[in-house]
Amino acid sequence: MYKIIFCDVDGTLVNSEHRVTDLTRKAILDLKIPFVIVSARSPSGIYPILEKNGFDSAIIAFSGALIQDEDRNIIYQNGLEIPLAKRIIDFIESEKMSVAWNIFAGDKWIVKSRDDARVRREESIVEVKASEGSIEFLKEGEVVHKILCMCNPDEIDDIELTIRKHFPEVNAVKSSDILLEIMNKDVNKADSVKRYCDTLNIDTDEVVAFGDNYNDVEMLDLAGLGVLMGNAPDELKKRFEHITEDNDHDGIAKVLKLL
Repeated sequence: MYKIIFCDVDGTLVNSEHRVTDLTRKAILDLKIPFVIVSARSPSGIYPILEKNGFDSAIIAFSGALIQDEDRNIIYQNGLEIPLAKRIIDFIESEKMSVAWNIFAGDKWIVKSRDDARVRREESIVEVKASEGSIEFLKEGEVVHKILCMCNPDEIDDIELTIRKHFPEVNAVKSSDILLEIMNKDVNKADSVKRYCDTLNIDTDEVVAFGDNYNDVEMLDLAGLGVLMGNAPDELKKRFEHITEDNDHDGIAKVLKLL
């Protein structure tokens, strides 16, 4: 008997038009067990989804670096210290990587330029506006929950390997074919799912999890039922037994009906 459901957002909960379909919304609202959103997005990029769809949900943001309960109280956070985050940004700049870097600290979203088409696209998806600036805009003691690198798809694998090589103290993982998430080494979705389950005395064997990309792998492995979306990369489809329809064809709803 499953007692809780954790669900990724982009490529999973929302379709290609970045909205929750009517069938998926109804299936979630009909649930008798908690439904928790787990996303690489910031909280401010998740709140519109909750409000538009009537979801009363705890959230795990920044791929596990921040957990908030249903009332938006912080349960847990684990971020990069500002000096380390600055070294990473300086390295990206010095190596002249073809990257649009983004710094996320709570609901602060700092970018080098909002004129970058990749930043404008992300703003339209998450319905949040970035601020132009640098890491010096942060105050001492603030937590950098993640650095997001917006990359060209044919370069992202090399950039991921380079970051991992030069900064072994971080976790660098793809959340799409153009997005590379950089967090503290011990931050991932699975760790925060386990932490949240512990607060409810729920065993991970009683967890259902949905995801579609590389930053979801640990969470899907942890869950009693880990379900991969049909739009996931082919490499991941070779790893997982349970694969549902894609995010444009109500893959989540079709699984929830069987629980």
